[in-house]
Order: sequence, then structure tokens, then C-alpha cells
Amino acid sequence: MVAISPVAHKLLNYVPFLLVLIDLRYEGVNGGKDGGVENHLEMGKKLLAAGQLADALSHFHAAVDGDLKNYMAYYRRATVYLAMGKSKSALPDLSKVIELKPDFTSARLQRGNLLLKHGKLDEAERDLKKVLKSNPSSREEQEAQSQLKKSDEIQRLVGQAQSDFTRRDYGSAVSHLDIIIDTCVWDADSREMRAECFVQLGEMGKAISDLKAASKLKSDNTQAFYKLSTIYYNLGDHEMSLNEVRECLKLDPDHKQCFSHYKQVKKLNKQIQAAEELIQQQMYSDAVSKYESVMKTEPNVPQFILNAKERMCHCLSKDQQTAKAISVCSEVLKADPPNVNALKDRAEAYLQDDQYEEAIKDFESAKEHSENDRQIKEGLERAQRLIKQSQKRDYYKILGVKRLDNTHNNSVSSARLAFKHRSHAIK
Repeated sequence: MVAISPVAHKLLNYVPFLLVLIDLRYEGVNGGKDGGVENHLEMGKKLLAAGQLADALSHFHAAVDGDLKNYMAYYRRATVYLAMGKSKSALPDLSKVIELKPDFTSARLQRGNLLLKHGKLDEAERDLKKVLKSNPSSREEQEAQSQLKKSDEIQRLVGQAQSDFTRRDYGSAVSHLDIIIDTCVWDADSREMRAECFVQLGEMGKAISDLKAASKLKSDNTQAFYKLSTIYYNLGDHEMSLNEVRECLKLDPDHKQCFSHYKQVKKLNKQIQAAEELIQQQMYSDAVSKYESVMKTEPNVPQFILNAKERMCHCLSKDQQTAKAISVCSEVLKADPPNVNALKDRAEAYLQDDQYEEAIKDFESAKEHSENDRQIKEGLERAQRLIKQSQKRDYYKILGVKRLDNTHNNSVSSARLAFKHRSHAIK
């Protein structure tokens, strides 16, 4: 797999900027005669050389507005756009340059390079071949030949990736698409295909990354937002799912898939928020009922079921419904053994039921996955202290009195004293 580092990508984005600085030294080009326009071009050139891109762009805007036939104003503005990473804005300006001055080789070469990065291979090849026929400089000829060779290779890889995808060989398709995207960095279609491969391979994080890029690369990309929303939904992330489906509806309020999905996610989100508010208010039984409603609203997505049961486990433990808490927490841990929250809550339920050894096991398991958690440390110390006490004569059990671990020392003394009085009374 060929990969280009983010630093290398950033440097590549500045190549057009460096090239135009060289071109600016070419004095044989006369872009316009109007003094105001020439002043803007000159000022923009100085600011561009100084790296003050936003200010340079303002002057080139003014130059274009002052003379719509000035090809050099468009070219310089395109170069600033490229230096700012705004390739979509640069392309129309480069096309305008070529329209006004068809023999401007540098502009055509830049457009060919941009089209290649956008994955528009046929259009890129037409530009690059015209460069080679236009008496280019040795540098331009070498670059055009290199990019044409690269385009041919990308064409071959695209065919292979599509064939792999059709055969459901998603791993091979990803390998080919990785190489394609290294060159065609702004190609939304390749990213969407790779995202679908990642979904099929279960690599949802990578799929999300590609779809987020695709949603920005292609205008009005409602399908990318819809796919993002459904992925987040299946991961049990109702908030992110709601955010993405709203982006889809901003672009197209009548989008059937997005609107239908939006109604489902909104209902679920409202129920979960209500349940969490009840937990904040320590209304644990009501919160359990609300999470049962969540599972009825979405019974087909395992992650939502698991998330709901995890919160029910917490509520039941807090509400000291010990047997139910242990049962529900155990269901969660069967599906997700390293779930730290469920381990802590079940440990607390075990303590309530005087099952100290089981509580210690759960706290120790939780500590393996979250060793700096203060609650785990304190819970483990408390469980170890209680099991030591339980190994002594259990006056609580004899008297039928529930142990209060937070005042254990005084309680033990009181229990002993009560036991002695009771013994004397029997005698």
C-alpha cells in the first residue's frame, strides 16, 4: 500500500503556488492596460510572494472585476485558491484563462493536474496531451509526461477496484483504492466506494472518515450524509446520527430516505434524553421504564439494546434492586465483557448482596481496563475491607441487621454489644 503523509500532501498543495511565483517573473505577458487593474495585479503579486494569501486574493478579485478579459488576473487568482486549498474555486478560473488564451501552457498544465486529483481522468489526459503538443518548456513537458503515465496507471487500477468490488473482494478493492486516492485526493467517488468496502469489512471508523471527506468534496452530497447517519445509528450513536441526517435535510428537505430516518432517530433521541434526565434526578425506576421504551422503539439494532441495558444496570444498582441489577448487568457483560461501567455497577450490586468475592472480581476486572478510575479503586478497597470483616463472627447476620459499610467500625462494636445483651437475656 502506497501512502503519502499529511506533510507531503501539504507540500504538494503548494507546488502551484511556487510555479506561479516563477511565472510571475515572465515579463512578456501583458494582462491588461487599465492602470487600476495593473495596480491590483502588482499589489496582489507582492502579497502573494509574501504569503499573505487572503489579502492577495482581494486584490485579484478586484483585478478580475476591473477587466473580465484579463487572463492573468484569473490565473493569479486561481493560484491563490490553490495555495489556500480551494481547488473547486481554482478550476473555473483556470478554464477561463484557457478560454481567453488557449496557448497558455502553464494554465492548461495546472488544470490537467487538478482534474487528475479530482479523478476526472479523461479530461485530465486531454489537457496533458495538449500541453505536449503546444511547444512546452522542458519542465512542463517532463511534468505532463509524468502525469499522463500516472493517469494511465490510475485508469487500470480503477478498473481493477471496480471488478474487485463487484466480486465482493472488498479487501483487494481497498488496496487498489488506496493507491488511487493517494493520487486522486479529491475524488469523491473513489472515497465513497472505499467507504462502502470498509462498511462491508466492519471498519466503520474508516468508512466514516471517507464519507465525511466525500460529503465535502461533492456539492449537495445527500447520500454521503445519509450513509453517515445510518452508520452512526448502527453504532448506537443517536446524537451523531441525528446531526448527519439533519445535514442531509438541509440540502434536500424532501429527501425520502433522510426524512424517514430523521423521524426514527429524533424519536429515539428524545426518549434517551428523557431517560438521562430521570437518572440525573435520581428517579431510577422511571429511568428503567424509559429505557425499556427505547428498546421497544429500536429492537433491531444490537448496540442500542446494549446501551439501554447498560444504563438499566446502572439504575437498578443505584436503586438497590440487587437481583435485577445483577441479572441485567450480567447480560451486558455477556455481550461486552470489558464494559467497565457494567462491571462497576454489578460489583456494587454484589456488595449490596454481601457477595464480596464476586464484587472484588468485578472491580479487579474493571481495573484492568481502567486502572486510573478512582471509583474502581475506592470500590475495590471497600470490598476488600468488607470481606475481611465478614470473615470475623457475623453479628449482623445473627441479629438479622443489614451491614452499613460506611460506618462499619462503630456498627461492629454496637452489634457485638447487642449480641452480648441478647445472650445474657437468654440466660
